[in-house]
Order: sequence, then C-alpha cells, then structure tokens
Amino acid sequence: MPDPQIRIRVATYADEPALSRLDHVTWSYGHAVTPRPGLDEPFFRETAGPGDHLVAELDGRLVGYVRLGFPTPLPSNAHVRQIRGLAVDDTARGKGVGRALVRAAVERARALGARRLTLRVLGHNTAARALYEAEGFAVEGVQPEEFLLDGAYVDDVLMGQRLV
Repeated sequence: MPDPQIRIRVATYADEPALSRLDHVTWSYGHAVTPRPGLDEPFFRETAGPGDHLVAELDGRLVGYVRLGFPTPLPSNAHVRQIRGLAVDDTARGKGVGRALVRAAVERARALGARRLTLRVLGHNTAARALYEAEGFAVEGVQPEEFLLDGAYVDDVLMGQRLV
C-alpha cells in the first residue's frame, strides 16, 4: 500500500533540475537502453514536456516520476498511451512510490480518454515486471535479445492493459 504521505502531481518547468538529477542518479542498464543522461542535459523535450510527466513527492521532496506519451505518432494509434519512463529515487524505494506513480499513470491515461495503456520493460528487470503485473498489466509480447546492454543481450517485454 502506498504511503499516504506520497503526493502525485503534474510536473512543472520548475521541477526540471530535480528531474534531471533523478534521471542521472537512478540510471542503470537494469532498466535503461539509452546512455546515462548528463546533469546538464535538459530533462523536458519537445515531445515530452511537463504536462507529460507526473511526479511523486515524499515529505515535500521530489522522489520519482512517470512519463506518459504515445507509442507512435499515428492517428490510428492515438487511443493508446504508453508509459515511456519511470524512476524512483533510491531513498524512496520500498515506500510505495513506484506503485503510486503507476496507479496515477493509469488514472491519467484514462482521464485523457485512452482505451489502452502500454509499456516496455527489459526482461531482466523482474522488480518492475512484478509491479506492473500486480497493477493489472499483462505481457503481450517479447522481443528476444532486442538490446545489447553492457555486453549482454536483453529481451524487450511489451506489457499492456485495457482501460475501458
């Protein structure tokens, strides 16, 4: 059960320094397929601004985020939203922050009129997969050895859930 002190809200531009730091310190090939982001790199981009992010605060400190977006730019796919990133500060792990963010993402996608919510997770990220399964996501496909990360081939697992 998530801690009642966890506050979820839509990100603002003022959150960018904290989000950049969080992205940098939580990065690992355990969950990322891109290189570690630099502390000086902008967190928000044209395709993922503050309104596409929900942030979690615990005791008044930003400790996590989830990024929502579209899986493709195609109009025929506009009824689907995708979790395109999730991070939780190590100091807040085990306190329900990730679960609260996933639940908030489901509700946000539903409020935006999405019929489905999908995500991609690395096959070896068993903790994330267990969380997503506990929150109603099911494995819908696996791309074996899709990524070569730190010298090892890793599966890409597509998960999803219906929202209507």
